[in-house]
Amino acid sequence: MITVQLVVPAALVLWIAFFPGASWLGLCAQVLGTGLAFFAMSQVMLWGLPPRWVLHVFAALWAIGVVWAGAAALRAGLPVMPSGWSGWGTGAIGLILAAAGGALSLQAMASSTPPGSRVIDLSSPLGPGAYLVAHGGSRELTNVHLKTLDQDVPRFANWRGQSYAVDILGRAALGVSRPLSNPSDPAAYPIFDAPVVAPCAGRVIAAEGALPDMLVPEMDRVRKLGNHVILECDGVWVVVAHLRRGSVRVVAGEPVAQGAPLGKVGNSGNSSEPHLHLHVQTPGRADTPIAGAPIPFRVDGRYLVRNDILLVAS
Repeated sequence: MITVQLVVPAALVLWIAFFPGASWLGLCAQVLGTGLAFFAMSQVMLWGLPPRWVLHVFAALWAIGVVWAGAAALRAGLPVMPSGWSGWGTGAIGLILAAAGGALSLQAMASSTPPGSRVIDLSSPLGPGAYLVAHGGSRELTNVHLKTLDQDVPRFANWRGQSYAVDILGRAALGVSRPLSNPSDPAAYPIFDAPVVAPCAGRVIAAEGALPDMLVPEMDRVRKLGNHVILECDGVWVVVAHLRRGSVRVVAGEPVAQGAPLGKVGNSGNSSEPHLHLHVQTPGRADTPIAGAPIPFRVDGRYLVRNDILLVAS
């Protein structure tokens, strides 16, 4: 994926800069297609490594290439309509990119609208810092958790409460969410050991803190939540998961205030790298705690989607 995020934008820049359309129709289709492709990539792909500013650099180079190609077209007096297979091919490729980029962009933008009419408001579940949303939103394109809404897969029924979940990564220097070397040690990731606090006032329904932190990218497919805390807040269950072993500070039945310490971010359970999992649902059962109906939620007044930056003041 990192290769795609570097090679594809570079190819779009080179195409518009050095192989511009030989007609105004072809050039306009080329500009529209590459522009919508850039926008779709900014919305759909996760920009943690490489960070999002890398795409902004490519977009700036693309804009320079567009100006360069437009100026050259004016000097050359291009015809309006293309001619030959090459001329028509450039236009066709541009229109295909525009259609695909436009469709993906519309889906990604629709993902920022919560489904249904009921939305729960929470405060930040993390202590002070800057964080990156990896999965979030109301479309599967930006939120992999929505797969569990598929009723044709029976095993998803026990996990359906997480369907509107948000996964949150850390942000280190230059905006990266993980080390370039992809180390197996979870402690090397920016969010590991970050403090986790109660995003609402309520009562602890369940708490687990003894499971091991997994090496990256190993995952515990059986105990999916890993170390976790489930809170009951105003009749709904709020779940924070993948906490660090030995960090959980609450027990079942204990009342907690909003902002009270719960534990620290780890890499336990079904986690491919250290991150915090957060979701809201209707109450589950002891044997299937996250089988309740999923409920969309806002964090600090925002419905979080992929690539959103969550800033938590000290």
